[in-house]
Amino acid sequence: MFRGNHPTRVDEKGRLKLPAEFKRRVDELYGPQFYITSKDGKRAEVYPLKEWEKIEEKLAAIPSMNPAKKKFLDVTNYYGQMAEMDAQGRLLLPQILRESAKVVGDVVVLGSQTFLEVVNHDSFKAELEAQPMSEADMTALADFGL
Repeated sequence: MFRGNHPTRVDEKGRLKLPAEFKRRVDELYGPQFYITSKDGKRAEVYPLKEWEKIEEKLAAIPSMNPAKKKFLDVTNYYGQMAEMDAQGRLLLPQILRESAKVVGDVVVLGSQTFLEVVNHDSFKAELEAQPMSEADMTALADFGL
């Protein structure tokens, strides 16, 4: 599982250096191949290829004419690209995603269990402050035993 928050930078060439904690996990379990995409254009989602392939297996079971499947594939293909981690532990983020999510310069890399999310630091902090955890959120999570 990937967990926690690791601030870092995306360099001028669009490369994200994986934080050491996450790189260690990737090296242990996954290897250098990734699929980088987004479902909303606001967050880059960095999937080790093995984890993305699990999603693709589930998608394959959904009929091809299903409109939600089509929409999911459209958006994740639009923002998505394969990437391979270089010897320095860097990944090139797709340009279209760097621009839409504003993931340049200071970013936050968040562990989201089976994948990483890369977000603009200032935008993410502002979003957290504008929409804090509510009582309704806590109640909804309590329904799942959290």
